[in-house]
Amino acid sequence: MDYYFNKEELETLKKINLTDYLPPTIDRINFYINSAENKKEAWKEIFNQLYNIMSSAKIDVTNRLEERLNSGEIKDAKQAIKSIAGNTFSYAIMYIFLRNKEIGNIRPDIFITSKKSEIIGFDIIATINVDGETQKPDVDLVIYTKKQNGEVNRCIILSLKTSLRERAGQTYKWKLLMEIATTDNAIKNKYNISYNAAEMPLVCFATVNFYSEIDNPQHRGMFKFFNKSFIAKEIKRDFISPLSELVDFVNISL
Repeated sequence: MDYYFNKEELETLKKINLTDYLPPTIDRINFYINSAENKKEAWKEIFNQLYNIMSSAKIDVTNRLEERLNSGEIKDAKQAIKSIAGNTFSYAIMYIFLRNKEIGNIRPDIFITSKKSEIIGFDIIATINVDGETQKPDVDLVIYTKKQNGEVNRCIILSLKTSLRERAGQTYKWKLLMEIATTDNAIKNKYNISYNAAEMPLVCFATVNFYSEIDNPQHRGMFKFFNKSFIAKEIKRDFISPLSELVDFVNISL
């Protein structure tokens, strides 16, 4: 049975198609799929090609960036390119995720969004109290299911980084804090840590790994705190998996 996108999903796809700098990446994704004999498998495998696709699209993105710089639309090219890379990674994952859902690779009751404020009940899941103050995770995407009343049921918090030089440690520290808050231990009592969610989220991490940093010992240790970590390349280690495994992971876990 074919899946038909809901209103929010259609709006997401429309926004992706209208977002500046994205066409070079989306065009390359579609070209890869159109060239494949088995479209169903290709839509899963394309997750592992994002490093190559984003690298290939860089020249087109740079040309567009220079146009805007010369016209005075932007002032700081260095800062813009960092923002573009992060947004492209996020939007590309959402685009491929939705196409996998459309073709039947992902269950129809599983949703993805970057707008966490629009998920009913998510704020409770994402808030840990520390002696009257709150700690919240670094969230780029949320993959989730809903209860019959529309509230979030189960969810995956997904933190995205194009480089591990960025704030890669922020999310795993929140994950560690969540585990402290949900077990009986001296640290929890010492710092008055509490967490009121009925269902704990899975906390995951995905990277493009532009600078080939995943084999750094400090980073390898960091990955072990996540429920699962992904890389947008055809690489598999005991601590990180190819991003294509996200498809089966969400179907099994949610």
